[in-house]
Amino acid sequence: MGRSHTEGHMIQRIGWLRAAVLGANDGIISTASLIVGVAAAATAPGDVLVAGVAGLVAGSMSMAAGEYVSVSSQSDTENADLARERLELATSPALETDELAQIYVERGLSPGLARQVAEELMKGDALAAHARDELGISEIVSARPVQAALTSAATFAVGAAFPIIVAVIAPADLLAPAVSAASVAFLALLGAVGARAGGAGMVKAAVRVAFWGALAMAATAAIGALVGTAV
Repeated sequence: MGRSHTEGHMIQRIGWLRAAVLGANDGIISTASLIVGVAAAATAPGDVLVAGVAGLVAGSMSMAAGEYVSVSSQSDTENADLARERLELATSPALETDELAQIYVERGLSPGLARQVAEELMKGDALAAHARDELGISEIVSARPVQAALTSAATFAVGAAFPIIVAVIAPADLLAPAVSAASVAFLALLGAVGARAGGAGMVKAAVRVAFWGALAMAATAAIGALVGTAV
């Protein structure tokens, strides 16, 4: 008795994984950089926390709005392509069959087999076949604006909460270095977890995310110290 095929592919996770990793990554980097920059300007700890919380709220809303607009544009394009394809199937089914068969020939099938496959698929859900093989649209990768927006906002807030918590519990004189060190560690962990979930190398991803996060915090701290001195 043969075993069932249960192979899973990471591409099925790419939609939510991308939004989740980007949201949490931006939440940590932007909020930690804001806290470190404000702290470097010799601001009172209470003001630093206010700035951090304000950054969390504003960043979450910004991420949600930006992701919704971006993915909605993709969704609009997909819907327009599907509407055009639906019209072509209704008015020129023979040409659409030829087009589908040619796609399979270009992928390596013999002309006869490609024609047979195209005709069989056209008898079923022709639009789904053309959407998948001609337009590259499938249920797995199709745009979902609301899902992307909510995921980005929630993960940004979760990411932003980490440096804020560290700022609350760290001694006032060690606030900036504590937030910086903890945030770099959080970023490295996030990079590794994201890479693991996506089936990629963990070490390279962790180093990459941590490096750019540290660079962002260093730049913000330098600007905050400069502005604090000038003011």
